[in-house]
Amino acid sequence: MAYEVTATRKRPQLFDGLVGQQFVVSTIKNSIEQGRIAHAYLFSGPRGVGKTSSARILAKALNCEQGPTPYPCGVCANCREITQGNSTDVIEIDGASNT
Repeated sequence: MAYEVTATRKRPQLFDGLVGQQFVVSTIKNSIEQGRIAHAYLFSGPRGVGKTSSARILAKALNCEQGPTPYPCGVCANCREITQGNSTDVIEIDGASNT
């Protein structure tokens, strides 16, 4: 088994698991529930605040086979691919490394 960073292994898989981001969570969940999803979202802030986790959960919420839902199932093919980083529909830009 390959080494995996603890932060990646313990990354929240649902919006309710994001700590300290209640405003972001409620805003995104409300937009999904009301069907008013923006064409783009920009996650910015200092290291460790949950930008990547928020973006991955949003990607799962929008691509889940249950339809756009604030509670992605985590078990369908789309959710699993996004969690594993293998989805061809989601491109993750690594902004953490300064290269």
